[in-house]
Amino acid sequence: MVSKNQIKLITSLQQKKYRQIHQLFIAEGVKVIQELLLSNFILEHLYVTENLFDSISNENKSIISNDELKKMSCLNTANNCLALFKIPLDKKNSSSELIVALDGVSDPGNLGTIIRLCDWFGISQIICSENSVDVYNPKVVQATMGSISRVNVSYLNLEDYISATKLPVFGTFMDGINVYKEKLPKTGILVLGNEANGISKEIENLIKIRLAIPRFGELQKTESLNVASATAIFLSEFKRN
Repeated sequence: MVSKNQIKLITSLQQKKYRQIHQLFIAEGVKVIQELLLSNFILEHLYVTENLFDSISNENKSIISNDELKKMSCLNTANNCLALFKIPLDKKNSSSELIVALDGVSDPGNLGTIIRLCDWFGISQIICSENSVDVYNPKVVQATMGSISRVNVSYLNLEDYISATKLPVFGTFMDGINVYKEKLPKTGILVLGNEANGISKEIENLIKIRLAIPRFGELQKTESLNVASATAIFLSEFKRN
């Protein structure tokens, strides 16, 4: 049985403020939890409604009812397991490879998908502006499907970071150079912007290489691509080159 205080703590972790206070985040579902258990993330506690994760001791695992899990869950339809993990300290940023930088990406599903894409294309580092959605938001964690354990995501002043870097910086715009015709390097920083407003003016002023995905539709009326969809295309081109 789970106490009311435990349930209150767990549900509070849906808010960034309380994740920061307690230094904990929520993961749900066998796939996501299994991936995190196999990584360097440290398990705080595991809640299951059936006999799962035999390798976890009873000290770190509680069997609970479906109703109790529903009260804790962030999902519309609760799964059969929920885990609390400790938020790790930020790792040092790597500059030896392609880095993805996100300027104000606000949708949890988009950030989670971008993390999965980076994992797929072998990108180990994502830099986020301080106004981007929190990587430990439960919806982000869920959308990564475990890739959060293999991609380092850090938050900093993106303007200062880009101003100080010696790496080539590529920005994604509607009016940029056709990405399919550009010779792209193995190292650099690829900046993608907010879902509605794109890259901010402050960051745009620091970008010298503007890239674009050309529209092939006959009517040419589609305004833009979803930021996660655009990320997939740009990363594919960087890796192909």
